[in-house]
Amino acid sequence: MAPDGRLRYKWRGEDPHHPENRALRAAMEDQLPLIWFFGVGPGEYKPIFPIYLVAEEQDSHQFVVAMDEEQRESVGGTAEEHVRNYLRVERNQRMHQRIFRSTVMRAYTTRCAVCALRHGELLDAAHIVEDGHELGVASVRNGLALCKIHHAAFDARILGIRSDLVVEIRSDLLAEIDGPMLQHGLKERHGERLMVLPAVKKERPDVGLLELAYEKFRSA
Repeated sequence: MAPDGRLRYKWRGEDPHHPENRALRAAMEDQLPLIWFFGVGPGEYKPIFPIYLVAEEQDSHQFVVAMDEEQRESVGGTAEEHVRNYLRVERNQRMHQRIFRSTVMRAYTTRCAVCALRHGELLDAAHIVEDGHELGVASVRNGLALCKIHHAAFDARILGIRSDLVVEIRSDLLAEIDGPMLQHGLKERHGERLMVLPAVKKERPDVGLLELAYEKFRSA
C-alpha cells in the first residue's frame, strides 16, 4: 500500500499496448467497476469488489486502485480530507486483514494450530508478531490459525510457542488449580508440539518471528 492509502495493480509485462493493459486502461477511462480476484493460495482467490482504476503510473508499470466509491475522489490538503484519507487507509488495512485471514485459514485447513479445533467461527488468524511491529506484516509466515482461547492466551503471553514448534504455558498457570478449560485447554498442551501446520513448508511459521514472540513470552 502506498502512502496515499491506495493499492497498485501491476501491468501485464511492460508493454503499455498489451491487450490486458489496454483493456484495463479503457476500464479506467470509463470508470467501470471491476472485481479483483486476489490470490490467497494455489487455485484459491478472494473476490474484492467493486474496485476502480483511478490513475496510471506508467513509469512504474501499474494502475492506481480505489477500493470504494469514496476513494475515487482526489485527496486534497484540508483537514477534513486528511481525516477521510486516514479512514481510507484504515479500510484498506481491514481489507488486508480479511485476505490475511483467508490465507491463514487455507494454510491451516481451518484448524487451530494448538488444539486442532475445526470450527471456523471459533478460529482467528493470529499474528505471531503484532501488526503494529515493523516485522508484523500480514503474511502467512507471520500467522497462526488459533482458536479464540489460544489466541487470547498467546496475545496475553500465557501461551508461548518455541521456534521448534513446541507449546509452553506460563509457569504460574501450570501451578494454578482451576476448572477443566485451564487443565485440558492450556496446561495439557504444555510441552506438546503444534498439532496443525501448513502442508506447504514455505507457509509454515517464520522461525525468526517465533523467536521474537517467544522472547516476549519468556519476559512476561
